[in-house]
Amino acid sequence: MNNPLSRLFAFCAFACFLASCDAFIPERSPGRLIIRFSEDVFVSTRAYYEIPDTNDFILTILDSGGEELYNGKYGDSPESLSLPSGSYSVSAISSEFKAPKFSAPQYGDRQVVVVSSGQDCSVELICRQLNAGVKLNISSSFLTSYPNGSLILKSDDGKLLYSYSEKRIAYFNPGSVSLILSDGGTDGTLLTRVLERQEVLVLNVSAPAGGPSSAGGVHIAVDTTRYWSVEDYVIGQGDSRGKEQDSAYNVGQARANTGEEDVWVCGYIVGGDLSSSSASFSPPFKSQTNILIGSRSSVTGRDACLSVQLQKGDIRDALNLVDNPDILGRFVYLKGDIVDAYYGMPGIRNITEFRFKDD
Repeated sequence: MNNPLSRLFAFCAFACFLASCDAFIPERSPGRLIIRFSEDVFVSTRAYYEIPDTNDFILTILDSGGEELYNGKYGDSPESLSLPSGSYSVSAISSEFKAPKFSAPQYGDRQVVVVSSGQDCSVELICRQLNAGVKLNISSSFLTSYPNGSLILKSDDGKLLYSYSEKRIAYFNPGSVSLILSDGGTDGTLLTRVLERQEVLVLNVSAPAGGPSSAGGVHIAVDTTRYWSVEDYVIGQGDSRGKEQDSAYNVGQARANTGEEDVWVCGYIVGGDLSSSSASFSPPFKSQTNILIGSRSSVTGRDACLSVQLQKGDIRDALNLVDNPDILGRFVYLKGDIVDAYYGMPGIRNITEFRFKDD
């Protein structure tokens, strides 16, 4: 084998062998991308909140180079996609949201996943709120002091005029949002806050008696008891919210809509035995005159609840926890008046109708 011709012959033979072997190496098979919404999160949310139908969500799939592989309704997308191995960006949104808008919560999710050759890659999308909201509770004292003034909510994306009679939530992209008072041709910033996604900030706006010249000016209080995430409130439906059982206020939204009368509110019965500063969340119970409802059956804190007055009669007989301990944890619909304070917390009084969810 020291002969150069022999060595050359051996090398060529080995090269031909490798080439022939390559023909037997199977090509890398594609992987399969399977996309679905998380059933547990979506079903528990959908049961009590007006979340848009996920079939109408806009689904977008991009490869690592940013090339769009799919863009359309989630309901129209294939159950699985055969794709080469690599990383992909998967996103789904309930609607486009660019500029501030009333009653426009945006939901969705975005994930980056890796598809491996010959393997299934399952993606579970979670229906989260992607934008943030602001709601103003404007007192009568403010209306008296600034009858010709106007309140404006402003972000880098635009602004919204918040009329004194406005009841809706104003939605913004996460970031800085300012509250501006425009009065007599002059604009002044009252407050600026940085909002994160999934947050709704409720501001109580008031003014001292005596008008704009009084010391102290406008007073703004952040209502921390009404600062909630998407899981704790129902998407608004304008003036129809709360008018029917099917559009009942959730506990979180009811707490932010005190003053509404003869409306439906829903939640889990979580406790009772209210005093001005305490409550009980486990049996045995002693008081027949009140209960607490929460957004989840596991709630054990007053600040996350709505107090409920049980007037003497059929409603007290059916809903008090002394005589009906088995209803603890049940989901109930109540029709009555939402008040600022009942036992020192937002509540519902003057109940005229009630129904359990599973009745």
